[in-house]
Amino acid sequence: MGRVEAVCVSGDDLYPLPGRRPSTSGIRKRSVTGRVAVLPETLDGDQQVNRKHHGGEGQAVYAYAAEDAAWWESELGRELPAGAFGENLRTTGLDLTGAVLGEQWAVGTALFEVTAPRIPCANFARFWDVPDLVKRFTAHGASGAYLRVLQTGEIGAGDEVELVHRPDHGVTAGLLFRALTTQRSRLVEVAPALDAVPQKDRAKLEGRIAALLG
Repeated sequence: MGRVEAVCVSGDDLYPLPGRRPSTSGIRKRSVTGRVAVLPETLDGDQQVNRKHHGGEGQAVYAYAAEDAAWWESELGRELPAGAFGENLRTTGLDLTGAVLGEQWAVGTALFEVTAPRIPCANFARFWDVPDLVKRFTAHGASGAYLRVLQTGEIGAGDEVELVHRPDHGVTAGLLFRALTTQRSRLVEVAPALDAVPQKDRAKLEGRIAALLG
C-alpha cells in the first residue's frame, strides 16, 4: 500500500510564459499543510490554465512518485521537492508507471481513477531550465499518472493510498506513454482501456488505432 507524501497546488503563483499563449502555466506547485478539498475536476487552490492539455475531466489530479523523483535528483544533481514535476500528489510506495488504466484509489475521503500518463512538453523543460528535458523524460519513461475524480472529499499528506479496484486488461500508464511517444505501433494494445482515458483524448486515440488496424 502506498501513501501520499505531499499534496501540492499552484495557488496564485503562476509560471510566466513570455510570448506564448496562454501566457502563464500552473506547473509551479508547492506542498500545502492540512486537508485539501478534492473538487470534481481539480484540487482546491490549484489552477489549470491550459485546459486543452492539462486539467479537467480525466486530468483533475497529477501524481508523481517519490522514487522516480529521486532518480531525477541523482540524474540532475539537484533537489526536486514535492511539486517540482507540476504534480498534485507526491506519492511513495506506488509504481505509477505500472499503474493500470482504470484502477481506482481511495485516498482520504476521495476516490480517484488512473486515466493516463503525463506527456512532457516544452513548458516543462523551460520550467526546469533543462533544454533537452523532453527527450530525456521520454527516454526514461517514468511519466507519473493523471487521475480522474470519482468521488470528491478531502486529502492530506500522510494519507494511505488504497487500491480498491484494478481492471484485468493490463494496460498500464507506462504502456500508453510508450505507445504515444516511442512505440506508436503499440497503440493497438491500448484499445481495451480506452474507456478509462480522458474523454478529450478518446476519439483521437480511437482514430489512431483504427488507422493502424487499416
